[in-house]
Amino acid sequence: MTRPLHVVVLAAGKGTRMCSRLPKVLQPLGGAPLITHVLERARTLAPQSITVVVGHEAPRVRAAAQAADVRFVEQHEQKGTGHAVHLALAGQDPDSRVLVLYGDVPLVPRADLESCLNASAPLTILGAEVDDPSGYGRLIERPPGHLDRIVEERDADPATRSIRRINTGILCAGARDLLRWLAAGEAEAERRRGEWYLTDVVAEARGEDRPVALLMSTRPEAVLGINDRVQLAAQERLLQSSRAERCMREGLHLSDPARFDLRGSLAFGSDCFIDANVILEGDVRLGEAVTIGPGCRLRDVTVADGAVIDAHSLLESCTVGPGCHVGPFARLRPGARLEAGARIGNFVEMKNAVLGPGAKANHLSYIGDASVGARANIGAGTITCNYDGANKHRTDIGADAFIGSNSALVAPVRVGDSATVGAGTVLTRDAPPERLTLARAPQRTLEGWRRPGKRPRTPGKD
Repeated sequence: MTRPLHVVVLAAGKGTRMCSRLPKVLQPLGGAPLITHVLERARTLAPQSITVVVGHEAPRVRAAAQAADVRFVEQHEQKGTGHAVHLALAGQDPDSRVLVLYGDVPLVPRADLESCLNASAPLTILGAEVDDPSGYGRLIERPPGHLDRIVEERDADPATRSIRRINTGILCAGARDLLRWLAAGEAEAERRRGEWYLTDVVAEARGEDRPVALLMSTRPEAVLGINDRVQLAAQERLLQSSRAERCMREGLHLSDPARFDLRGSLAFGSDCFIDANVILEGDVRLGEAVTIGPGCRLRDVTVADGAVIDAHSLLESCTVGPGCHVGPFARLRPGARLEAGARIGNFVEMKNAVLGPGAKANHLSYIGDASVGARANIGAGTITCNYDGANKHRTDIGADAFIGSNSALVAPVRVGDSATVGAGTVLTRDAPPERLTLARAPQRTLEGWRRPGKRPRTPGKD
């Protein structure tokens, strides 16, 4: 019978080199905290339990990682990784297997973790071969594939420092063995008045003449810890590259996968095209043959078949219907909905409003808290004056209405079907259907008027 799996995630560190008030494990990666990615990977292994060891900013880390399947243990004193794992194993089934992960190693491949779990040795260590091993413990093998010891860089001689195989810190062992080795490591740490290191279990296992299996990562760049902003950025590009490749293999056309950021989830139909420097956040759903121009950002958006989102448009919590055209330089705020064939042009903003089928607002307008009927035309410079300083009010524009340029519709107000509102109108009462409504001051020309001239300068004065 397969022994139950217990996953321990170490997330107690401060992350000083991040130079941030945010705990290291809460730094964002691909639109989610680092710890979230680690927990997602842990769950793919179907563990019986997951324990997260928290310390620095523990309440914030708990809040971000809170879930029904997560147990938290607080490390009040930062006494090392060995101490943290020892705390996490308290009360756990001694016959279980234990997999130790890290809150700042978010992208470790599942294949690597499965290999660790499938190894038959009492203790399995995951290593990586890298071009620059600086800062990492070196792996000493004897014979090849079996770990003899881990030498920290500060204790390594020049020959050992030349070794490019490093310790990732990820390990798997039986809980009973691990507890015994950790207890011995605690005594050693007290003797040397140092931290209680998890890596001490290797020496303890070898002291019992127990074999230690060494597995090398299938993707070394994905198992390196994140300690500063440079390493965080490197892991971001690694994650985005992986997401872009997956999307392209599923049929998405990306003009430049190196300039594509997916910071959430994406569903798409066939023949969709995304240009360079597009950012997708939250839950984004694209129908078939959707085109998204360069420099756009979409967050929690649904775009139907055949729609075009032109360059440098910002869409958030909105819906774009089939055959619609948005942008360039348009902004759709939460609650905006475009129905089939509607058009929003450059420098138009919509909020909590509906643009009916075939309706259009092609430039320089604001449509807030409004409903616009089918085929209505909103002229340039038109705004719905929806806020009176205390409350929001709605504007209703009927089907086939024509709103002239530079009009202000002071809500609450209604424009009837097929009504025309003359350019420059400030509409404060309802405009009846099929009529022209004007509200502007009469034009006058003043005879004999002269433009003011500049006063002559007085010497010695500015």
